[in-house]
Amino acid sequence: MEEAMSVTAADAPRLTVMEPGAGRVGDLGSIGVQFKLWGEDTNGEVSVVEHPFPVGALVPPHLHTREDEYSIVTEGEIGFRSGSRQVVLAAGGYITKPRGEMHTMWNAGSAPARMIEIISPAGLEHFFRELAELLAADSPDLTQIPGLAERYGLQFGPPGLGERPSLRVRVDPTKLTARVPLR
Repeated sequence: MEEAMSVTAADAPRLTVMEPGAGRVGDLGSIGVQFKLWGEDTNGEVSVVEHPFPVGALVPPHLHTREDEYSIVTEGEIGFRSGSRQVVLAAGGYITKPRGEMHTMWNAGSAPARMIEIISPAGLEHFFRELAELLAADSPDLTQIPGLAERYGLQFGPPGLGERPSLRVRVDPTKLTARVPLR
């Protein structure tokens, strides 16, 4: 018989409250970041950030070697490409981006967009913090970005993957009755 795991009060993360609109903000280049939960708040299990996507924003293709990402579109339309699969999600849409898979994202609409990003395990939020601090400098040394990415297990991909696709697949999550794979 398997023994059930139990979590004691000493193991549980402390209560953390983040009011709407609260959290440190930064600029990551093409998109922004607002920090909601740090790994220190969750015993390293997850971190949570929000990413505002201005019109025309495109995140360079990249992959994570240490964490998975779970994204929830909360405003506008955001396009996702993972390998040769792509989809455009409106507010209310969810997507998983597993570690080891090259992916990119872009604002696919004509209005600003926003998404919540849940990162598991935590740690990547510190890359976002360091990148925002680097880019906020009067004369940012962009040659530091590859070393910063390497320290966090990020790898950047070929520029062609980051091109905005001509095919736009729209999904209305309120009309889904089954899981729909990216195509």
